[in-house]
Amino acid sequence: MDGRLAFKIAAAMYSFSTLGLFNSSIGAVLPLLSHHYNLTDLHVSLIFLAGPIGYVIAAQCSDTVHDRFGQRGVAVVGPLLQLVATGIVAAHWDSFGVVLCAFAIQGLGTGLLDGSWCAWAATMPKANTISGLLHGSYSLGGAAGPFLVTVITTQRRAWWVWYYVLAGASFLEFVVLVSAFRNETASAYHQTKQFRLTHTSKISTKAIFRYPATWLCAAYFLTYVGTETAISGWIVSFMLRNRGATPYIAGLSSSGYWVGMAFGRLILGFATDGMGVRRATGLYFIFALGIEVLFAVLSSAAVSVALMTLLGFFMGPLFPSGVVVLTRLLPGELHVAAVSFVASLGQVGGAFLPFAIGAVVQSLGIGVFRFAILVQTFLALLVWYAFARLRQTVLPLLAARNED
Repeated sequence: MDGRLAFKIAAAMYSFSTLGLFNSSIGAVLPLLSHHYNLTDLHVSLIFLAGPIGYVIAAQCSDTVHDRFGQRGVAVVGPLLQLVATGIVAAHWDSFGVVLCAFAIQGLGTGLLDGSWCAWAATMPKANTISGLLHGSYSLGGAAGPFLVTVITTQRRAWWVWYYVLAGASFLEFVVLVSAFRNETASAYHQTKQFRLTHTSKISTKAIFRYPATWLCAAYFLTYVGTETAISGWIVSFMLRNRGATPYIAGLSSSGYWVGMAFGRLILGFATDGMGVRRATGLYFIFALGIEVLFAVLSSAAVSVALMTLLGFFMGPLFPSGVVVLTRLLPGELHVAAVSFVASLGQVGGAFLPFAIGAVVQSLGIGVFRFAILVQTFLALLVWYAFARLRQTVLPLLAARNED
């Protein structure tokens, strides 16, 4: 592999690990924000809506940034937006509304980086391998986030010190990405395979909406990503308030979930290849549901941490499996557009399902969390079975070509 390409992949991996730090630490910071700003569960759960707002904006302007500034523009703008956001939160303004605005800004930076590196990886010769490295890096960052927040706050440091750490990580991300992608200007981007697939295909990208696979995959990501985010976002609060866990043990429950997810993506990939993605993913869902039932009925804090780690392990492959099935059902020209669309819908689920849990918790108490994630996982399983039963068809593709 070319040394410059290896450096770019390593830089993108570090960027993804930073994204994992940002996203996974929300759950660990949530009870601290609630206490600092004297918020109800409903009000503090607005934080789950703020980030995806920025992510949706990023999806709309990503092409413009690439066209005008190339990947170098993303490497500059994304980390700088994260730096601005961490600076605002670290200043711990009196108004929680300012914090929400900061999370929206951070979501904009995250969305630009996430979408750009995913689309870039998807057009490379070893796309599955590189995508696996990126998502594995994200999970490792996700595992580190809650643990580091717990270490900082249990040493009697203020919660906003964590955002000094994130600011440092974002600055390093800026330096690494700009160094790796410094030559990837707009003119260089216009010569890439990614640009050709996106802008010069004979098939309109609107053709993705003619495929049932697109809509069922979007529904699957809507339910699955919402469930994943709800677990990560509320598990620390649940452990503190329902299981009587110490802050350290509560933080471990979130870190364990992400550690399990990282290992699940690395290890279960081999089992998935052997059994087939459709059958294997259905089996992982069954195991996940069984673990969630045990989590609902067993009240031990230590057992809960172990169960969260196991749950993350079996949920790890569920997102990549959706991407694999979708790309098998659609022509190659539509892969980038389709994956971007369904991932955006996943972010919507990642916003509204955790927020909905916050609303339910406000009315019925934090104990309902364990039943809510059980219901959400079961719904995701039902959508998966409908999605996985589809078979490849060329009819929408032929219709799209006839219209061009």
